[in-house]
Amino acid sequence: MTQFKDAAIVLTGAAGGFGQQFTRKLLKAGGQLILADLDEARLRQQAEAIQQEVKTGKVLACLGVDLSEPAGSQSLYDAVNALGVPVDILINNAGIGLYGRMDEVPTDKWERLMQVNLLAPMRLSTLFVADMIQRRQGHIVNISSLAGWIAVAGMAHYASSKFGLRGFSEGLFNEVKPYNVKVTAVYPYFSRTPLLQAEKYGSLAQETTGISDKDATDPERVIEAVIRAIAQDKLHVFPDRKAQVFHQIKRYFPPIITWGVDYFKPKQNAKP
Repeated sequence: MTQFKDAAIVLTGAAGGFGQQFTRKLLKAGGQLILADLDEARLRQQAEAIQQEVKTGKVLACLGVDLSEPAGSQSLYDAVNALGVPVDILINNAGIGLYGRMDEVPTDKWERLMQVNLLAPMRLSTLFVADMIQRRQGHIVNISSLAGWIAVAGMAHYASSKFGLRGFSEGLFNEVKPYNVKVTAVYPYFSRTPLLQAEKYGSLAQETTGISDKDATDPERVIEAVIRAIAQDKLHVFPDRKAQVFHQIKRYFPPIITWGVDYFKPKQNAKP
């Protein structure tokens, strides 16, 4: 089983909704955290507040990195290496969202999404896993989404990144298991995090209200379930009831999902 006490843990997207919950829970478990996010000042402020609240574990570093650029992953890896601390767990949590019909989303927006959601986890995993293989220990955690199993209108780009992260995680799992390196992929339902306020574009954005806070899940409970699953070295994790139900329907009764996308259907008929 994966242990958190005294483990060196790299967490991306640490200033976000899931990131703050991860920070709090992992500190409580005695982890030694290396936190990364785009806004270093904001990240440092949040980390200090959580550290004072929890009073266990330790934040080793707060690093400002831009994972939407290929150089950002290398920069993060180099900064972690400079600390001289072998990484036990890498949590690829950073992610961004957007909503809109495929042709109505600006190209630079969806390409940036693919960089952060898919290519950065692949780059970071590639960089950190070599040492894990050499040490014959380590754990890589990729935060995908239920959208990595079910793609609805307006989320073609986001779902593509999360489907890709699911496939990468499964392939990576099979490649590194002979070296005692673990891989976990996580597929939460929509949770009450800033991701719900992601940018919206075009006609679909005008026709749908999206997911309400009431319908979304509690991020604290989601991350509690994720941490339990990481400790148990699970590969595929559905950390909330809604994700579990939708996945089972998708797996055993896929036509129901095809029919059931009306749950997310815009209120008005589609317009050209």
